[in-house]
Amino acid sequence: MAQTRPYYAEKGLSAAFYDTVTAADRRLEGDLDVYARLAPPGGTILELGVGTGRLAIALAEKGFRVTGVDIAPAMLAQAQAKLAELPSHVAGRIELKRGDMTAIDLGRTFDLVICPYFTLAHVPRGMAWKNTFLTAAKHLKPGGLAAFHLPLAEIMRLPGPDNPEAPVLDEPTPSGGRLQLFVLQREFREEVGRLDQVLEYVELDARGGVLRRSAERLTYYLTDPEPLAAPAGLAVDREPVPLGGVGEIHVFLKA
Repeated sequence: MAQTRPYYAEKGLSAAFYDTVTAADRRLEGDLDVYARLAPPGGTILELGVGTGRLAIALAEKGFRVTGVDIAPAMLAQAQAKLAELPSHVAGRIELKRGDMTAIDLGRTFDLVICPYFTLAHVPRGMAWKNTFLTAAKHLKPGGLAAFHLPLAEIMRLPGPDNPEAPVLDEPTPSGGRLQLFVLQREFREEVGRLDQVLEYVELDARGGVLRRSAERLTYYLTDPEPLAAPAGLAVDREPVPLGGVGEIHVFLKA
């Protein structure tokens, strides 16, 4: 197998085709409405893990002011390019910053902090989770909410596909070709709550020829978030909100 890159790496395809994959993932449907209901109309939102701006742009279109933070330059570059195509009154409600959600300090507070699409699960449970909850609490106004989308344990425990040579995703690309996604490896370690996967992205041209391929390692971590959020002053606000049958949005209140 070719060299395995980290997920969302600069030369990988997971970042380049992030929008293709998320658009095809029907299990994300409804997350925008969940987050929009957690903030006051026209309120301020901090998005940890803004990616290519999928949610930030949609929230700005609803009248919210959004600051998006991401650690991956390849993702932020796409988000910035999208902003340049937006109407000025929408783009003016969005600010993008590169930063690490476990350590960033913007020096201001927001009505709502969101950490969508399993972003928290990308970092090791323990101190990285505690520090992310501290970041959320530090940037929240009193009475503000923080929402974290986490995968379900039973989904993480699922085995890989029976046939690793069959794509788990096959979607058209903006250039007229296709994107195929293969699961080459998948292993869940129960004792540490860690799912390791190697996914291969293959970009095909209009005739089915391979243009690019990239094997990338995607790791998710999972544990009970409540004990790690509590030291930051975040208390559970409600029952987790189910989303798409594969995850839940955990909502916390800053007293």
